[in-house]
Amino acid sequence: MNSAEDLEYPHTLIQYQNGFLISKAMFAACELGVFDLLSKSEETLSSKTIAEELGTSLQGMERLLDACVGLKLLTIEIKKGEAFYGNTEISRIYLTKSSPKSQYDNLMYYSKTIYLSWHYLTDAVREGKNQSERAFGVSSNDIFEALYRSEEEMIQFMSCLNAIWSICGKDVIAAFDLAPFIKIYDLGVK
Repeated sequence: MNSAEDLEYPHTLIQYQNGFLISKAMFAACELGVFDLLSKSEETLSSKTIAEELGTSLQGMERLLDACVGLKLLTIEIKKGEAFYGNTEISRIYLTKSSPKSQYDNLMYYSKTIYLSWHYLTDAVREGKNQSERAFGVSSNDIFEALYRSEEEMIQFMSCLNAIWSICGKDVIAAFDLAPFIKIYDLGVK
């Protein structure tokens, strides 16, 4: 049921419409190394320093940093009229490569593989066919053939799974009495 407020002005639809913008800003900041650079620094850094260290344009980096502040992925403090940025706790824990709970590989997999797959959703619905050829140049009815299309892609997929396991693995193992088993295998689905 829609609220009267949403019928007057479609807040929910606008939020849905812009959802991918949020993802891509987070993916870009990860891929460029923003969170990793900030985690290595003892103090907050200016946008100019971040842009120089990461080899990006200053204007583009300023916009990305401000978007990450708005997403609560970065902190900002103004010193003598200049903005300085730092990681939030969630970024430090989940978006830096060095964290034991890092989701970096998961996010990169989503950015480079899952995002591209969903780009062809309309075609998939229209045709009722797997879109891996359009997305990846691999003609296949077997999704794993597309996911494992190269050794690099296979490693990226496995790294994605390991990233997810780093945050939920203990809960999964604790949910079952595994004492009688010596080995556990993930057989996947086919």
